[in-house]
Amino acid sequence: MCPQTKPSGIGSRICACAGRQGGTSGMQRKGPLRSVPEREAVEAREVEASGEEPWASSLRLFANGGEGEAADLLRDLAAALGRSAAPLEPRADATATDRETDAGLAFSSLVSKLGEAQGLEGPVFVLAAAHSAHPGTARQAQALLDNLLRVRGCQSVPEFLRGACEGDEGCLAEVMRFLEPELRRETWQHNPSAKYIFCSVLQQVTRPWLSQHLEKVLPPALLLSDDYRVENKILGVKCLHHIIRNVPAADLCQFNRVQVVNHALSLHLYSKEAHLMQILLPCVLDLLPILEKSSLQQSHNPPLVTPSDEVFQLVLTHMEAEPQLSLRRIYARNLPTFVKRFGIQITQHLKRLQQVIVGYLEIADGPEEVARLAILDTLKCTIQHTWPRMTCHLSVLLKALLKMMWDVSTDNSFTPEPVKAELLQRATECLLLLDHSTHGQVKILLQGVYHHCQNDHLKNYLKKVQMEPVEVWPPGKLNKDV
Repeated sequence: MCPQTKPSGIGSRICACAGRQGGTSGMQRKGPLRSVPEREAVEAREVEASGEEPWASSLRLFANGGEGEAADLLRDLAAALGRSAAPLEPRADATATDRETDAGLAFSSLVSKLGEAQGLEGPVFVLAAAHSAHPGTARQAQALLDNLLRVRGCQSVPEFLRGACEGDEGCLAEVMRFLEPELRRETWQHNPSAKYIFCSVLQQVTRPWLSQHLEKVLPPALLLSDDYRVENKILGVKCLHHIIRNVPAADLCQFNRVQVVNHALSLHLYSKEAHLMQILLPCVLDLLPILEKSSLQQSHNPPLVTPSDEVFQLVLTHMEAEPQLSLRRIYARNLPTFVKRFGIQITQHLKRLQQVIVGYLEIADGPEEVARLAILDTLKCTIQHTWPRMTCHLSVLLKALLKMMWDVSTDNSFTPEPVKAELLQRATECLLLLDHSTHGQVKILLQGVYHHCQNDHLKNYLKKVQMEPVEVWPPGKLNKDV
């Protein structure tokens, strides 16, 4: 039902319910029968004389009545006012201001009536959350929420949702039962505030409480991530990441849930939206161990190509041809985590990884040099994990590092000096690691470069490599930072 027509239907139900609970009807009234306009005028004068709000006279009759229809009516009323609340995103509806103002006035008159209602925790909480971002009703929303927490004996919203301790049943199930009709594929776009309330509620419930509500929270998260709007995709991926981090792997592996989540996330790996990719890659990194565990449980034979291999190859392919600086920075920031996850198994990707490292070291990416700093961290992790293979790659890596150090030391652009110093320091650490893993070959190759270098600033960093004593490192020591 459209939000504009919902309140009128509720208004008629309020009058009907109030009449039944008040024990009066048109046939039972004393005095002559009046027409509808006359009855409305009389009722308006009675309300004005009593000094009550127009809503209060009807709500007072059933707020504490405990009848099932009254509870259903309150739920519908809370839903209608929630849909009339200001959404947390801009919209071009010219009548939004008037409608939201009217909803705010109605909401203010309901605060004292709903605060003590029993069995309506879900509708009341959603109503307060929907109006918390509205400047005209934020104070009343906080008052209603505080009153709800007091009635429930909770100290905070997370405790209200999940329970005081493990095993306690909070009100998340009731909140999700009330939100679920607004988060279906056919209805969720009609109430913009519902998705934000869902995301806010989900983020406040963590392990171990979230697992028992997995069947309720997973479908809306998948639905949001499947939308064509980027902002909804971002909300969906954030919700999925929270679920992945706070639900045990065994629960995610049941009923092929992890494969469903992986399919939903893998579609976004081809996106060119930097904001989406920034939250997507950490989410995928947390999902891959669970996905591989599920694959092993099903086949009992380790596959030759794991899901981590497939994702990493795809990321390297995108990095090689990516022209956007924002995406290059995001890919580079997440690359060290991939290398650490692979460990010694990164050797099977070493050839392609080396091409990406060399390509990113050649190109500056602005004053902060985020991409090159992250690539140097990637190279450092790679050397630590694959040091026996570094002799074969020494020539290419040494040339790339020296060329980058020369470009940075002779750079006259607006790059801050601390950033230049950080680049040169991390490149020097990589040279030291290369020297130790190749048994001193870097020192031999740098002798001619050091004597013919005319840049004193660069010579100071090369001297650090020359002065470091030659040492053959055992495997365990290479895994420590220089």
